[in-house]
Amino acid sequence: MALAENWPQWRGPCSNGSTSETGLPESCDPATAKWSVAMPGASHATPIVWNDRVFVTSTDPATKGLLALCVNAQDGKVRWQQRLGDEIKAPQNNGATPSPVTDGKRVCFLFGSGDLAALDMDGKLLWSKNLVREHGNLATKFGYSSSPLLWNGTVYVQILRRPKPYSGPAGTEQALDSLVLAIDLLTGKELWKHVRKSAALDESFESYASAIPLESQPRKELLIQGGDCISGHDPATGNEFWRLDYNPQRETNWRLIPSPVSVGDLVVATKPRGGPMLALKAGGKGQLEPAALTWTYDERTSDSGTPLVYQGLIYVLQSDKNDPWSRGSKSSSGIFLLVIDPATGQEAGRCKIAPGGAWRTSPTGADGKIYVMSEAGEVVVVAAGPTGRILSRADYADGPACATITAANGRLYIRTASKLTCLAK
Repeated sequence: MALAENWPQWRGPCSNGSTSETGLPESCDPATAKWSVAMPGASHATPIVWNDRVFVTSTDPATKGLLALCVNAQDGKVRWQQRLGDEIKAPQNNGATPSPVTDGKRVCFLFGSGDLAALDMDGKLLWSKNLVREHGNLATKFGYSSSPLLWNGTVYVQILRRPKPYSGPAGTEQALDSLVLAIDLLTGKELWKHVRKSAALDESFESYASAIPLESQPRKELLIQGGDCISGHDPATGNEFWRLDYNPQRETNWRLIPSPVSVGDLVVATKPRGGPMLALKAGGKGQLEPAALTWTYDERTSDSGTPLVYQGLIYVLQSDKNDPWSRGSKSSSGIFLLVIDPATGQEAGRCKIAPGGAWRTSPTGADGKIYVMSEAGEVVVVAAGPTGRILSRADYADGPACATITAANGRLYIRTASKLTCLAK
């Protein structure tokens, strides 16, 4: 894994939304920004940081394109930009939603158009391919949004989709399979393709989540969630070690947005649409039954944001008080940042963030603080720990904002609809 001071991919250096970075600002007031730079268009992708370079994506209304950009961390000036694909049409979304990944020598960009490309740190194109041409329509209702995972020199991409597209050509006469792909970062060569079977129906096939690495004993696993189940895979072959089905009733609208996360030897996942949180021990085999669960947290969680693991606790930012699971929940009166003890699955604390609204981003943990942002662009900073004391609020008024806040090298990077903003003490 990369050094903690960089933020090399969507969920950071530890793949759980946290970093050991310190010396970060307590307030995110845009009036105190070190710099702020206008972006060509909107994007929901998280900024990726390696030393003095910040990598971001953007739509480009002028050319109807999808852009990869490199910004100077010191002053916000654009070092280079490359047009890598054509914008797609998707409700409430855009093609610049997947976050890039980097190993400090190369940076890899994936777009909702299926365009996947690797560039060197100076913006020279090394290789490119289009996953739609190679594997058919990506077939998700709100536009393909999974971020690639870079792990030990391999780029992992999940395509959990409907067998029949909503619109556009399927690319094949046969039903579309859900896939997990492994691609060599150096060459762009596909190392393996795993067909991930599912008993899901209709929209429940679809996952906007991303592959997550699990490095605890007894083995390394690739965690994949969507299509009514969570599964663990061999990163060398894609073969499935185990799976747990969480939708035996076959609800048809259980598309999934949050990714799973690991806590020590636990795999933690949330059910779709703000449903319960589940935990099970890593290292399973075959089809797992509900009895394999270590614990279940039954309150409303999040329909959108992926859980954060920070300083031994799990943090969940609820996304919308109208999530289906809110009925009868003690959380139905607003938006809360939940604090869960991973040892027991019990709630250790909670902080009321807002009376309502949409909160689609995933929380970031750094420097003893939790950073969260609303879709409207309000940033709230909360003291880490069970007490949940709010430290500051700031309004960027630049929505829709769905990117995770990035912490790297003593700075925060906040991507809103039209700007990239850098803050530091």
